[in-house]
Amino acid sequence: AGHDYQARCPFHDEKSPSFTVSSRKQFYHCFGCGAHGTAIGFLMQYARMDFPEAVRALAQRAGVSVPEEGGLARPADAGLASLYVLLDRARQYFQRQLREHPQARRAQDYLQNRGLDAATLDAFQLGYAPPGWDGLVGALGGDEKARDDLVQAGLAIARSGARPYDRFRDRVMYPILDRRGRTVGFGGRVLDDSKPKYLNSPETPVFHKGRELYGLYQAQRVSRELDSVVVVEGYMDVLALAQAGLTSTVATLGTAATAQHLEQIFRVAPRVVFCFDGDAAGRKAAWRALETSLPLLREGRQASFVFLPEGEDPDTRVRRVGAEGFRGELARGTPLSSFLFDQLVARVDLGTLDGRARLVDLARPFLARIPQGAFRQLVEKRLAELSRLDPAELAHVLEPAGHARVLPRPAPAAPVRQAPSLVRRTVTLLLHHPEVVSGAGELPPLGETGLPGVAVLREMIELLRARPDLSMAGLLEHFRESETGRHLGKLAAVEDPAVPEADLVQEFRDALERIARQGPQQRFQDLAARARAGQLSEAETREYAELC
Repeated sequence: AGHDYQARCPFHDEKSPSFTVSSRKQFYHCFGCGAHGTAIGFLMQYARMDFPEAVRALAQRAGVSVPEEGGLARPADAGLASLYVLLDRARQYFQRQLREHPQARRAQDYLQNRGLDAATLDAFQLGYAPPGWDGLVGALGGDEKARDDLVQAGLAIARSGARPYDRFRDRVMYPILDRRGRTVGFGGRVLDDSKPKYLNSPETPVFHKGRELYGLYQAQRVSRELDSVVVVEGYMDVLALAQAGLTSTVATLGTAATAQHLEQIFRVAPRVVFCFDGDAAGRKAAWRALETSLPLLREGRQASFVFLPEGEDPDTRVRRVGAEGFRGELARGTPLSSFLFDQLVARVDLGTLDGRARLVDLARPFLARIPQGAFRQLVEKRLAELSRLDPAELAHVLEPAGHARVLPRPAPAAPVRQAPSLVRRTVTLLLHHPEVVSGAGELPPLGETGLPGVAVLREMIELLRARPDLSMAGLLEHFRESETGRHLGKLAAVEDPAVPEADLVQEFRDALERIARQGPQQRFQDLAARARAGQLSEAETREYAELC
């Protein structure tokens, strides 16, 4: 479409294209949902990569090397690509065995008896590891190097002086995919009374059970905008809920939910719902999940708990009450704050002064782990109600010795919307047309002015003098981790100065000259205001006298 490209947005459903990509600016923007960013930002948002992964992926695509911290290559990356390929070949092998192996009927009957349909089996790529000691090793371990890779990938077990043997035998196989859809490991379930009932891949260079979540990749494929993610305990729970239409369900892999698990979830959804059995073991697991969640509850993140009737798990429960009934139970889950206080209140007698004081002591370490913000303030307010303490008194009690508590300020009145300042208009022009710096010759000095935004404008000019090849995307990436970067991203997405191309350089020079003249005027006004308030220092008094 002219100089740009257009397509339907990959971040929300739409019938007509509102997603625009500018090759010149190296920037994308959706006028429908507001998504915007650079190529790096796109991979981070769309492919769920973290920053280093996105940089490396783009560098590989462009055929350039990436300088690493300390100037060293990443030895951990050596050979990982071949492991991913091998694990994916193993997944295909297990899927093929489920269809074709003479003894696969037992696995097929098991999955059918669990009520799983063909679409679910296909979506989660289930397979079968046949009985025997070397089925997979024989199929994929053609030479010594391949057999060593099978051991390194956790698919085979080494033994001294002999060929390795298959780790998984006569089991239904559940492939574990990372957030990019790569096979990183497997879970296998026996078809008889053998132990262990479930067997997971061991820790490998590409699989860490404290980081991966079963079903997260499939949940994101169904919907990129998730309102919540439900955490359950088993593979079959994920499959049963997904088949019932509750697709945003994941399972930990034989371990309690870790901070890494929850960070992955909060990257794709603002709310996590832990679904546990209602027995003592389930409540103990919920308490561990609460403790892990507390430090992560910031920026609108939420957590809640659903406890199932004794003897039921999510698989049986959704079949009993139906998908809508189960959704209702999830929606009525106990908020984390309520679960916290329910557990603490059960340990004290709120009818006595000692009991209420004890409640404050019990709650103190948990509140200390919650980041500052609205959620923590509400939790403290609830503790004040339960302990019958005045909020100010409670704040004093909770504050560690030697620390001054910063009390929240009342929200200021909404400002009257004003036209963009000259500095903002100039920053916007430079952001959209960074080439004007190299074409403008000698620029008027901005000096040390008190105008908001001049420091950013000065830094942008200095950066473009050193790097005249930078595009808009280059500028945005330079400021990525700062508050300035977030403001520049908004300017890049919603504002494009309406200046004819032939006039850009002159417009830029004129703007800088006006800013340079405004600087002393602004400084005089600031000093005059401070003088009226009697707040001038000795040096400021001399400066004010000179300006007068």
